Amino acid sequence: MTEPTTTPAATGPTTDPAAAAGPLRRMCWIFPDRESSRATAMWQDFFWDLYAEAARDLGMSWTRHAPDAVTVDGTVRGRPRVYVDGEPVTPQDTLFVTALYSLPYQSMDIFNQYALYAVLEQAGFYLPFPPQVSLIGNDKMATLLYLGDSPVPPIPSIRIGTGRDIGKNLYEVALGNLTYPAIVKPAGWCGGGGINLARSAEDIRGLASLAQGGDTTLVVQPYLGDGTVDYRVYVVGGEPYAVMKRTPEPGSPVANASRGGAMEFPPIPAELAVATAYFAERIPIPFFCVDFLFDGERYWFSELEPDGVIAPDFDDPHRTLQRDITRARFTAYRDAHAKWLADGAAGRPVPFTTETETR
Repeated sequence: MTEPTTTPAATGPTTDPAAAAGPLRRMCWIFPDRESSRATAMWQDFFWDLYAEAARDLGMSWTRHAPDAVTVDGTVRGRPRVYVDGEPVTPQDTLFVTALYSLPYQSMDIFNQYALYAVLEQAGFYLPFPPQVSLIGNDKMATLLYLGDSPVPPIPSIRIGTGRDIGKNLYEVALGNLTYPAIVKPAGWCGGGGINLARSAEDIRGLASLAQGGDTTLVVQPYLGDGTVDYRVYVVGGEPYAVMKRTPEPGSPVANASRGGAMEFPPIPAELAVATAYFAERIPIPFFCVDFLFDGERYWFSELEPDGVIAPDFDDPHRTLQRDITRARFTAYRDAHAKWLADGAAGRPVPFTTETETR
């Protein structure tokens, strides 16, 4: 088995700014413009400013835009023109990061986000993860089904759609094999939001009725026990690059930092380092995160995060590891874009396919 490591793999992306020989000059993050003033200020310091700084170090710009900032002129057949905030961009000089975000206050943007991602793909732009990957990563059940033969077993899950008939409890036909207590959480949120502990079917009924108010689809999973630890593996260029370990507060079923979990960056557990090869083959994109749960005896595959947060190590005032992972991520994007150009893919619409594949 591979020995644990926190150092970049030798086969990973180059990080020398002088290696930026390609024409890529701009990375545009498409992100719903729905944040509160408090959240905007927090995220700006947490990672947005650092992203812009890392991009500048690599000779590129980084900008964040709402979906409505992008305008597409398709009046000339076969020659679409794309503008971001009124300025023209081309597949040769710009890539778009197109994660699908679906927190409650972003729900009105979901269709516009996904439709725009499809338009950009068909306009011939390089997307570090194309729309179908965003869908697989956004819905937790889609993730576990697509990656169901993972060498680290996926956590058993039940998906419940909520709506006007939720009070009929028709979903309970699927609860026969469920053990309690159980975790009940939204199928497509992030950051540990909405995660609850249900101790009976009656608790699930109550949570489902609340979810009905926001048309929130739920996932129900067995609770792995107090103190269950979450490991996020950062995968760059197909290799395990680093891991973030999140430990919940006593009495909490959630390890996310937003719910009080403690973060640290230990060596990558050998079992997870080995499993990365499987995920890199199934999700052949430059950067993504895989989340695993450890119940004290074994690991469970939990989630896929194509745009997983690269959190800072708060014990390091220089945020060295956060900067290092971000730089490696952006370098991987730049290298993949250069290869994509060399393969002659720029400006070509992507043919319809039922398979998730790299661009």
